Amino acid sequence: MPKPVYFDGNSSVGHTSAFWAGYSGRPFYGPGAQLLRAVCACGWTGTEYPLDWDRIGDRSQYEDETARTAADNCVNNWDRHIQEVEASTVALPAEVGELLRSEALDRLAGESPAGALKAARRLEFLAGAVGYHADDTAYRSMEVEELGTALGITADHAGDVLDHYRHG
Repeated sequence: MPKPVYFDGNSSVGHTSAFWAGYSGRPFYGPGAQLLRAVCACGWTGTEYPLDWDRIGDRSQYEDETARTAADNCVNNWDRHIQEVEASTVALPAEVGELLRSEALDRLAGESPAGALKAARRLEFLAGAVGYHADDTAYRSMEVEELGTALGITADHAGDVLDHYRHG
């Protein structure tokens, strides 16, 4: 995977991005991407979707239907990968899984943004409280590799999760 593209903000501060459309080969952008594919920290890589720059020409990838389709395909590959990882990790009780579905919250965000923000704040509070107690138990009873496997993440990332809930 290429390094993130650096965007100079014509000031003392710029920013970097690894967003696919930044690799356009245009001046002040990154090199032109030869292909798009989704990747995961676990080592999984999705299908490669080559980009035809002769056809794209000077247009942005957003303006090219084939490039947009390739990006959409990468998202679909990623979604399938995440579903597979989710299915292979520790199961949540059905009642908890049902509560964590986002459809109702998405609907609430459209109908009552303030209500959705109230729900989001409540979820943040609950996540911190539940995470703190679960972290304490996991830290004392599990190896970080075992936790990573249960969560579908690397052992290093599992250590980061423990640090996050232990230290806020």
